Amino acid sequence: MIEAGLRADAERNRQSILVAAEELFLERGAGIPLEEVAKRAKVGIGTLYRRFPTRESLLAATSNERFLSVAETSCARGRDQDPADAMRQFLEELAINTSVYQSLAASLGTVIQHGTPGCMAITSEGQRLLGRTQEAGIIRSDATFDDIICVVSAIAIAVEKDTAPASRVAHLVDLLLNGMLVR
Repeated sequence: MIEAGLRADAERNRQSILVAAEELFLERGAGIPLEEVAKRAKVGIGTLYRRFPTRESLLAATSNERFLSVAETSCARGRDQDPADAMRQFLEELAINTSVYQSLAASLGTVIQHGTPGCMAITSEGQRLLGRTQEAGIIRSDATFDDIICVVSAIAIAVEKDTAPASRVAHLVDLLLNGMLVR
């Protein structure tokens, strides 16, 4: 995604930073020193911080496509899908995509507030699904999207080093949803 108004060299630097961050986050986790990202991207640390003032803003940018994909896949399933099933699939996919980088889950609540298209799409879709499940009387009315993000973060942390994360995520999401059911 090219940011409007960036000079060609600034856009190249931005893309180099994103590629380097993606590689290093996958290799060693999101907690690595950002100086290492700048070094791999062959830019100065000032350039990195000018484009991405915080670690969370860099995480939001590197997670953008994954978050967009989760939200778009959920939307594509349609409004006719059972609300509980739609919420379950969304939560499983979000947890799996949050556990891609070790340590991303610990700051998901902050990362998701960064306003990238992916973060906005995840928030919008999550709130829509929560509203549907609450209107259907499935999920408790006092549950918020922030609550869901906290629990998705916990699930993602639990499976970061798991060798079979999909089945573990499904089990943990099931426990989460059972705890949120209207009684």
